[in-house]
Amino acid sequence: MLVLTRKPGERVLIGNDIVVTVLDVRGDGIRIGIDAPRGIRIQRDEVVDAVSAANQEAQEQAASSDDVEALIKKSLGL
Repeated sequence: MLVLTRKPGERVLIGNDIVVTVLDVRGDGIRIGIDAPRGIRIQRDEVVDAVSAANQEAQEQAASSDDVEALIKKSLGL
Protein backbone atom coordinates (compact mmCIF):
# COMPACT_ATOMS: atom_id res chain seq x y z
CA MET A 1 0.00 0.00 0.00
CA LEU A 2 1.27 3.43 -0.91
CA VAL A 3 0.67 6.01 1.83
CA LEU A 4 0.81 9.69 0.88
CA THR A 5 0.33 12.99 2.63
CA ARG A 6 -1.75 15.44 0.61
CA LYS A 7 -3.22 18.86 1.27
CA PRO A 8 -6.58 20.13 0.02
CA GLY A 9 -6.41 20.76 -3.73
CA GLU A 10 -3.54 18.34 -4.28
CA ARG A 11 -4.02 15.33 -6.56
CA VAL A 12 -2.86 11.77 -6.96
CA LEU A 13 -2.76 10.20 -10.43
CA ILE A 14 -3.50 6.50 -10.87
CA GLY A 15 -2.44 5.33 -14.30
CA ASN A 16 -3.34 7.68 -17.13
CA ASP A 17 -7.09 7.84 -16.50
CA ILE A 18 -7.79 8.24 -12.79
CA VAL A 19 -7.28 11.39 -10.72
CA VAL A 20 -7.96 11.52 -6.97
CA THR A 21 -8.22 15.05 -5.55
CA VAL A 22 -8.26 15.96 -1.86
CA LEU A 23 -11.18 18.38 -1.60
CA ASP A 24 -11.40 19.10 2.12
CA VAL A 25 -10.09 17.96 5.50
CA ARG A 26 -12.55 18.08 8.41
CA GLY A 27 -11.73 16.71 11.85
CA ASP A 28 -11.13 13.00 11.48
CA GLY A 29 -12.35 12.76 7.87
CA ILE A 30 -11.41 13.91 4.42
CA ARG A 31 -13.44 14.59 1.30
CA ILE A 32 -11.99 13.30 -1.94
CA GLY A 33 -13.05 13.62 -5.54
CA ILE A 34 -12.36 10.86 -8.06
CA ASP A 35 -12.25 11.45 -11.80
CA ALA A 36 -12.29 8.18 -13.74
CA PRO A 37 -13.63 6.83 -17.03
CA ARG A 38 -17.27 5.71 -16.96
CA GLY A 39 -16.26 2.06 -17.30
CA ILE A 40 -14.40 2.10 -13.97
CA ARG A 41 -16.56 1.07 -11.00
CA ILE A 42 -15.88 3.11 -7.86
CA GLN A 43 -17.50 1.78 -4.70
CA ARG A 44 -17.13 2.31 -0.97
CA ASP A 45 -15.80 -0.79 0.76
CA GLU A 46 -18.33 -0.68 3.61
CA VAL A 47 -21.23 -0.59 1.11
CA VAL A 48 -19.85 -3.57 -0.82
CA ASP A 49 -19.41 -5.47 2.47
CA ALA A 50 -22.97 -4.65 3.61
CA VAL A 51 -24.49 -5.73 0.28
CA SER A 52 -22.47 -8.96 0.31
CA ALA A 53 -23.62 -9.72 3.87
CA ALA A 54 -27.26 -9.00 2.96
CA ASN A 55 -27.01 -11.24 -0.10
CA GLN A 56 -25.49 -14.04 1.98
CA GLU A 57 -28.27 -13.72 4.56
CA ALA A 58 -30.96 -13.75 1.86
CA GLN A 59 -29.38 -16.84 0.31
CA GLU A 60 -29.37 -18.62 3.68
CA GLN A 61 -33.01 -17.67 4.31
CA ALA A 62 -33.97 -18.96 0.86
CA ALA A 63 -32.22 -22.24 1.64
CA SER A 64 -34.13 -22.58 4.92
CA SER A 65 -37.38 -21.76 3.11
CA ASP A 66 -36.64 -24.62 0.71
CA ASP A 67 -36.04 -26.90 3.73
CA VAL A 68 -39.36 -25.88 5.31
CA GLU A 69 -41.17 -26.48 2.02
CA ALA A 70 -39.58 -29.94 1.71
CA LEU A 71 -40.60 -30.82 5.30
CA ILE A 72 -44.20 -29.74 4.66
CA LYS A 73 -44.39 -31.80 1.47
CA LYS A 74 -42.87 -34.79 3.24
CA SER A 75 -45.32 -34.55 6.15
CA LEU A 76 -48.22 -34.33 3.67
CA GLY A 77 -46.90 -37.30 1.73
CA LEU A 78 -46.33 -35.31 -1.46
